[in-house]
Amino acid sequence: MLDTSQGDAAPPTPAEERRGCLFALSQPPLMIFLAVIGILLLMASVHDLFLL
Repeated sequence: MLDTSQGDAAPPTPAEERRGCLFALSQPPLMIFLAVIGILLLMASVHDLFLL
């Protein structure tokens, strides 16, 4: 069988813990990308509602 135990590894410190989704959303490149996608969706919906 495969030994998957951590052995003598110390538990991660708070600085090394995984960061969640809110940390990812706080990154500027991701927010710019999401804003561009949101603006495109908004423009498409306004176009469909008022111009077609």
